[in-house]
Amino acid sequence: MSLPHRTPLVSRRGRTAGAAVATVALLIAAWHPGLHRDAHAAEPAKAPPAVPVRVATVQRKDVPLAMTGMGSVLPMASVTVRTRVDGQLEAVNFKEGQDVKAGQVLARLDARALQAALAQAQGTLARDNAQLTNARADLQRYTELQQQDAATRQQLDTQAALVRQLTATVQSDTAAVSAAQVQLSYATLAAPLSGRIGARLVDPGNIVHATDAAGLLVINQIDPIAVQFTLPESAFQAINTALHGPAPLQVQAIDRTTHEVLAAGELTLLNNQIDVTTGTIAMKGRFANPDHKLWPGQSVDARLVLGQQRNALTVPVAAVQRGPNGLFSYVVDSDSKARVQAIEVGSSEGNTAVVTKGLNAGDRVVTDGQFRLAPGTAVREAKEGGDAKGAAPGADKPAGAKAAETAKGGQGAGS
Repeated sequence: MSLPHRTPLVSRRGRTAGAAVATVALLIAAWHPGLHRDAHAAEPAKAPPAVPVRVATVQRKDVPLAMTGMGSVLPMASVTVRTRVDGQLEAVNFKEGQDVKAGQVLARLDARALQAALAQAQGTLARDNAQLTNARADLQRYTELQQQDAATRQQLDTQAALVRQLTATVQSDTAAVSAAQVQLSYATLAAPLSGRIGARLVDPGNIVHATDAAGLLVINQIDPIAVQFTLPESAFQAINTALHGPAPLQVQAIDRTTHEVLAAGELTLLNNQIDVTTGTIAMKGRFANPDHKLWPGQSVDARLVLGQQRNALTVPVAAVQRGPNGLFSYVVDSDSKARVQAIEVGSSEGNTAVVTKGLNAGDRVVTDGQFRLAPGTAVREAKEGGDAKGAAPGADKPAGAKAAETAKGGQGAGS
């Protein structure tokens, strides 16, 4: 009889020890997960990817030397058309909002009473003319008779006096006829200037009076048109000097929302005194306005161009940012890393800002993608049309726009 097969004792003990070691290892791993993290932490960290941005180069070029102030559009001339005689408004020959030419008939009054007054004056003139003609004939006869000693000197002098009296009467009657004709002409209301009519203030059929304050309508001359604006009194000397140049100073009317140049004109008025209350001086510009881009009452920015600033350092307005310590730009260095550079801005022209301090020609400044940057951030230049920020285009516009406003504010003091 054979004996049953038995596993060697050593082998069983070895397997038991190995299982125990594995169990202990698993327990240690469960209670101390940091051991695995420490092992991974020993691996080198990956560098963050470069931030895509758009950049521009600081350039030197000639830019206009200008000052910008707040202005309002005014009609070049404004006339309230009123009647000069009392009567009933018989007809209106215009439409509200219509453009009219000087001399164009706008309305007519009932003129029958005025025509009758004219006819009466003309009749009186005709009667007195007839009497004067007869008196002159009698004077001629008395003159001949006196030469023949058939009439006395007294008769001749009396007749001469009568002729002079009737002559004065005819002159008075002629003036009365002219006055009646003028009164009759007032029954026809014509446009005193070319412009655009506003709302009709009186309807036909109403009785109008010369003393009515509102009038019948208002005509505003809008082509050409004017813009009145103010600048700080500190700008007076520069403006006064520029006025002595060979050409009139140019003024631009700029839309406050879109910053579009609506029209360009000439400075026509530098007021004869500075307003001591506000510390400003008023000016007015004249603009051709064939497309009616300017409208009376409209608020605009008025930009007065004094000359050219030669060889100025310029950057796009989008590169100018505002921080707690003032204006700055992100400059890309030779290692393609961004650094913060404090700057000072003198003026702006459209989308271009003039930098007076902090940058040099050839520096590369970030114009798009600043919100993802910090000092020392690696950057890469995005291709044209690509997304430089991973966000909606224009997210950085407010900072640039605000900086542009700051630049504009500085023009009045030192541009």
